[in-house]
Amino acid sequence: MTEPREDSPSGLAAFEDSLDYVTVTVGGQLLGLPIGRVQDVFIATRITPVPLAPYEIVGLINLRGRVVTAICMRRRMRHADSGAMPSGTKEHELTAVGLDQGGEAFALIVDAVGEVMRLSRATFEPVPIHLDSAWAAIAKGVHRLDDRLLVVIDVDAVLNIELPIAA
Repeated sequence: MTEPREDSPSGLAAFEDSLDYVTVTVGGQLLGLPIGRVQDVFIATRITPVPLAPYEIVGLINLRGRVVTAICMRRRMRHADSGAMPSGTKEHELTAVGLDQGGEAFALIVDAVGEVMRLSRATFEPVPIHLDSAWAAIAKGVHRLDDRLLVVIDVDAVLNIELPIAA
């Protein structure tokens, strides 16, 4: 956590020097989604498959009357057991994080949603060169925490899925 500066009685400067993330876990890895991009967190109970959709897109969700494209983060990150949906979920209940981009609604299917973290901008580091290439393609950088690494996700890169070319 960032402490407020002495020259700022309201602590506004501390907010300017910090980055806020909604944390999620995928395959045991802690990820951070910039809080400004997250619309909501919900349990997806019914996903309608889409024939011939890219591998990462697991289907569509009806969320309060809005059609939402569901993307499995395990598949998107090319996780070793990416053929399976997130573990620890009931058969038809999946944890999802809602995002909007360009007026379209998306849901990232994750293993679990954690807490909101406020971290200092000073601890933000570029993507390590040894990070798996599939992960590096969707990461903005990292924060080294006491006991683990928080990989900051580039939401635009995650949602940029190559669609098959129609014949």
